[in-house]
Amino acid sequence: MGNVDGVVPSDVKVVESQTRVRPYDEMLRFLGLALTLVATIIVGIDKETRTIPLIAGMQFRATAKWEYMSAFVYHLASNAIACSYAAASLVISAKGRSSSGNRIPLLELLLTALDLVMAALLFSANGAAAAVGVIGRHGNSHVQWMKVCDVFDGYCRHMTAALVMSLLGSTVFLLLVLHSVVKLHNK
Repeated sequence: MGNVDGVVPSDVKVVESQTRVRPYDEMLRFLGLALTLVATIIVGIDKETRTIPLIAGMQFRATAKWEYMSAFVYHLASNAIACSYAAASLVISAKGRSSSGNRIPLLELLLTALDLVMAALLFSANGAAAAVGVIGRHGNSHVQWMKVCDVFDGYCRHMTAALVMSLLGSTVFLLLVLHSVVKLHNK
């Protein structure tokens, strides 16, 4: 066969274009790590002590700490677990690629299942903390539980901030699951 424009067919090389690996997974994992870390730190350092006046000039000191409510202990522990998992999964996700740059299917399935577990764990902890927070903010007159956020306003604001961070973190883990489902659907 003759050459065309001075090019012999044996000189033509097909160059495959490199598919760009989009780092959505790693970005979401880092975001989940950051959000749950911030929520854990906020809850862990949240403490407020107040002097509360009683009748006849008497006073007493009261302290609000996360350790005093089991829902807040669960919230802190869940965020710490999710934060640790996010750090480990970020490393595994970045390193867990085959030599061709594709993910290993079994590893991808395991990470998706654990992402779902983390989302469920965080959503349940957020629900428990939010329920206790609502009682702290508004009280419950039927069982004579008084409002505590009137006295410990700073403590309640910090817990609310931690709850928002944790809700965002749990949403990130849910987005990781949805991202995996979309990738599976596209295959």
